[in-house]
Amino acid sequence: MTSTVSLNDPVKVKPRSAWTEMSKPQTYRPVDLARRHGLSAQAIRNYESDGVIPPAQRTASGYRAYGEQHLAAVTAFLALVSAYGHGPASTIMRAVLGGDLDSAFTAIDSGHAALIRDRETLAAVEATAGLLSRPAPTAVRPITVGALAHRLGVTPATLRKWEDAGILVPSRARSSQQRLYSADDIRDADLAHLLRRGGYGLAHIATVLRQVRTAGGAASLASSLTEWRARLSARGRAMLTAAARLSDFLQVIEAAGDGRNPRT
Repeated sequence: MTSTVSLNDPVKVKPRSAWTEMSKPQTYRPVDLARRHGLSAQAIRNYESDGVIPPAQRTASGYRAYGEQHLAAVTAFLALVSAYGHGPASTIMRAVLGGDLDSAFTAIDSGHAALIRDRETLAAVEATAGLLSRPAPTAVRPITVGALAHRLGVTPATLRKWEDAGILVPSRARSSQQRLYSADDIRDADLAHLLRRGGYGLAHIATVLRQVRTAGGAASLASSLTEWRARLSARGRAMLTAAARLSDFLQVIEAAGDGRNPRT
């Protein structure tokens, strides 16, 4: 049997408070945002005070109330930190929140340029690694610390620091005790210089060169280069993710129409 509704029947209307609750935007406490990202509530408050996420609204009782913009901002900031580091990520987010997209994109471009330079350095190290597979020329006469420093474009103090770290092991002249670098030392210095440009620490470079000397091969260097390439690939992937999360945040800002009107 089909029921009918008379036009004279009273219409049941939801209380105004129910409609208000349904249309009320989602709000988050500091702890809510923190849990979503595996952070502490204090970290969220620090992000706000540092200016890398928008200021929070305040409830009638004075508590912070965050919204969708803040959720998207924290997500974007953490992705940028993974891709570019804390300093550049902070610069990017502050520029975006200040409506200066030119500065934000310039910082992003700088990160990509640095990645390109690192890839070029890696290629140079890989090309130079072939030196380890063949004996160094014996016809090269030992050279002084000043001559080697000039060859590499570094200071003699840098070479002495490398020696202290165990990267270089020069011989000494009998009479003057002056450092003398053989063909093998020069080869090691060339490799150390390239690895330093690639971001390796002195201790790591010393370990690589010691293993090469004792093993008589370049297997350890090859392993380091493989790890280095993997790190560069991971950085590139992180940059892609950061770009997506930052784009999401910009869309949230635009949808909110909060008057920031970022400059492009």
